[in-house]
Order: sequence, then structure tokens, then C-alpha cells
Amino acid sequence: MSKHSETGSAPVEVVGDGTKGLAAGSLGLVGSTVIGLASTAPVYSLAATLGFIVIAVGAQAPIAILLAFIPMFFVAFAYRELNRAVPDCGTTFTWATKAFGPWVGWLGGWGVAVAGTIVLANLAQIGGYYFWLLVSPELAENTVVVTATGVLFIAIMVYVSYRGLQIGERIQNVLIAVQYLALALFVIFAFVSVANGTAPEGATAPQLSWFDPFAFTDLSGFTEATLLALFIYWGWDTCLALNEETKDPERIPGRAALLSTLILVVTYVLVAVAAMAYAGLGETGLGLGNEGNADDVFFALKDALFGPWAWLLVVAVMVSAISSTQTTILPTARGTLAMAVYKALPRRFGTVHPKFKTPAYSTIVMGVVAIVFYVGMTLVSENILEDTIASLGLAIAFYYGITGFACVWFFRRTAFTSARNFVFQFLFPLLGGILLATAFLKSAYDMLDPEYGSTTLLGVGSVFVVGVGSLLVGAVLMVVWSFFPESKPFFRGEALNEQTEILVPEAEHPKGRSVDGGLI
Repeated sequence: MSKHSETGSAPVEVVGDGTKGLAAGSLGLVGSTVIGLASTAPVYSLAATLGFIVIAVGAQAPIAILLAFIPMFFVAFAYRELNRAVPDCGTTFTWATKAFGPWVGWLGGWGVAVAGTIVLANLAQIGGYYFWLLVSPELAENTVVVTATGVLFIAIMVYVSYRGLQIGERIQNVLIAVQYLALALFVIFAFVSVANGTAPEGATAPQLSWFDPFAFTDLSGFTEATLLALFIYWGWDTCLALNEETKDPERIPGRAALLSTLILVVTYVLVAVAAMAYAGLGETGLGLGNEGNADDVFFALKDALFGPWAWLLVVAVMVSAISSTQTTILPTARGTLAMAVYKALPRRFGTVHPKFKTPAYSTIVMGVVAIVFYVGMTLVSENILEDTIASLGLAIAFYYGITGFACVWFFRRTAFTSARNFVFQFLFPLLGGILLATAFLKSAYDMLDPEYGSTTLLGVGSVFVVGVGSLLVGAVLMVVWSFFPESKPFFRGEALNEQTEILVPEAEHPKGRSVDGGLI
């Protein structure tokens, strides 16, 4: 069956029910929220970034985490509004194409794919490393063994994603429970230790000054901390990419996105305050200002805080990385599926498994590309692999920013018809887009410094080369693909435009209203 756009051009191939063929109605609000939380890898994200945030801004780490939440919160409303109007699994790609045309939309979809590929490589590395820390610590230092284990984890999670969303949801329910149990115990143990005086030297009671937004002394440090904090929030939008497989796709994904971001900000601020109170900000010993602890603050504190239960934190970081490996595959595979359906990628990327109703080809390609990137970066230098995580913030700010601006332009005709529309369709998305665009440009400028990152490539910091270079590669691929006959309907604006009827399941639930007056 083919469905034509309202402009009467370029038929788009779809299945008999007028959708892309995904398994509609597989997720509810709880499942969607769990996947949104799991995608952020909360334990791993905190372990990998909290120390660096403290080094960048010192005692202002909690307010830096809160301030980084603001553009995320604003953009979450953009996602909610756009999903309500266009509940398409292509998310940023589809929305930006409808708002700004095929070229911007294609680059937005590429930004999602770049972010997913970079983080998958790092998640695999962390999962493999922590697995061997538990099983045989000496093998954790063996690069070949850790890399092979990381590749195996990617392959396993590709298989889980290939087999269907529901089995993945059941696994994620268990894995997110393990993560939040570990984080809850960390916060409780830390505050109790500070209160009863058993915390190490340098411990201090939480201070209101940690939340002073005017106490930052270094703009570059603030920008670096903000970009790092953007990374720890990134991933909640996975629940939007699964909108076509969610019960009531117009309401539940948007509600799950907002719920996920709120849970995350509370979690991150609580853990940051607990860690700073327990370990202090000193540059020696267990202090969070100690650069030797920055790579993983949980690993540095586990023995002192958890004692014989220290292994639980190691398990939590490993589980967090492996869990997010699976949930990171989901939105990228569905994004490339949507791009193929609307002829922005070769048709084969639009293949949906007839039994499992998953984007089979896109899922496998995502896994293969991530493995090649992971192994390739490891062979070049493990330091470059570490630098890729710092560059991830650029891709995140890039496509989240595009989404914010797309919301503003897409709703330009309705944004000023009511106070509610003005705030949620115009003001919040615009502010989110501006803040993220500013973070992107300032961070890209800072990354030009050869000292930014652990290695130098082409005379500039490797973080800049990986971050900006990966986006430029997308621009080149886009131009190359535009010359292929199969792509012409997309780049001529025929396969997908502002008037195109999207290929999604029909909503079967009555619409309700959230506390802010918006449809949820």
C-alpha cells in the first residue's frame, strides 16, 4: 500500500494498515518512563561526570546540574508539543523536516545517530571493564579482553532489541530497579555518615551556597560543567522515539518525557549533594576535587562508604552501562527507519521484521556501526575513546536545539492564539533552543584548544575533531545521498513536508489535560 502526501507527490511505501509496521500498543506510561530513565544510564552518567563537574566549578556543581536541567526541561515541552501533533518515531528528523525542510531535518536525524553511536562505544567499554572488575580484576586492565566483552554486550543488546520491545521492557524494569537501589543506598549512607561523624576528613554538611547561581568564577568552567551535565540528562527522549509502539502515542510519550526529566534532576542533585557532603571537595584522598577520582567517583568512594557491600556499586555501574546500551539502540534504529520510509535513506533501512515488528535492518546496522566505531577508536587510542564522550555534548546540544527551534516554527500559526500555546509552543522551546545553541557554539570554540582533551588531532583538540567532525561527515553523506535517484522525492520536499500525512497508528484513547493545561 502507498500513502501520498497532500501535495500529491512521491508515494511512500507503508504496510497495509497505513503505518510503518511497528508493534503498536507495546508500552504504557510506566514502561515508557522506565525506558526514558534507563536510556540516561543514571549510575554510569554520574560516575563518569560528577567528578569532572566538581573539578570544573567546585562547590557550584549542584547548581550547575540544576541549570543544565533548564534547557532540557524547556526542550522536553517542545518534544511533548511536537509529539502531540506529529507522533512519528523519526522525532527530530521528522519534525525538523516538516518545520525547516529536508536538509535541516536530515542533519537533525544524523545528530541523533551520531550521539547514539558515540555513547554505545563508551557504554560497551564501561560494561566490559566493570564486568571484569567483578569477575577477575586483573583482566579489567587487558584492553583486548575488555574490548571483546564490550563487543559481546553490544551484540547481545542488538539481539534483544531485534526480538521486540516488550522483552526489552521487562529487562529494563529489573535493571533500572538495581540502579535506583544503589543510588538510594549511596545517598542514605552518605548523609548518615556525615550526620554521625563517621565520614572521612573533609566531609561537610550541605551548604545553601552550593546552589548560588552567581557564585561561578570562570565562564569556561561553567560552560564545560553545563555540557557535561547535558550528557547526564541525555536519553530521556527515547520514550518519544517509541511513540508509535506506545499505547496512546499522542499522550503517553510526552508525559513520560516530562516525568523522566523531573525524576532525573531530583536524582542527580541528591546524589551530587550527598557525594560532596561525604567526600568533600579536597584535591587529595577521597575528595571530589582529586583528579584521580574524577573518572569514577563511585569507584573511588565505594569501599569507604559501602564497606563489604562495595560490589553493589560496581554492579550498578555495569548494569547501568549495559542497560543503556539496549535503550540507545532503540531510538537510533527507529530514527533511521523513519528516514528510510520518507526516502531520506536507502529503502532497506525501512525493513520491519514481520514477526517481531522491529526495525530489523536498522537495528543490525546500528550495532555493526557501533562495534566498528568502538573497536576502531580503541585501536587508535583509548584516550580518544575517552574524548569521544566529551564530544557527545555537541551532538546532544545540536539535535535538541534543532528540535526546540522546530517546535517554534512548526507552531508559528497557533503559538499566539492562547497563553498556554505561547508558553509551551513558543517561549519554552525558543529558550531551550537558544540555550542549547549557545552551549554548542561556546563549547565548540573552547574545544579548538589543543589542550582540550587528552590528545591532539590536526593541531586542535581531539574532542573538537570527533564532535564537530562527526557532524560534518553527516553533511557530506547527506550531499552524496542527494545525488541518488531514490533520494530525490525527499530532497525535493515531496516525500515529507509540512502537509504530509504521517504514517503512525491511530490513537484510541481520549485526550486528557495535564496540570499545566496542556494535552498529555
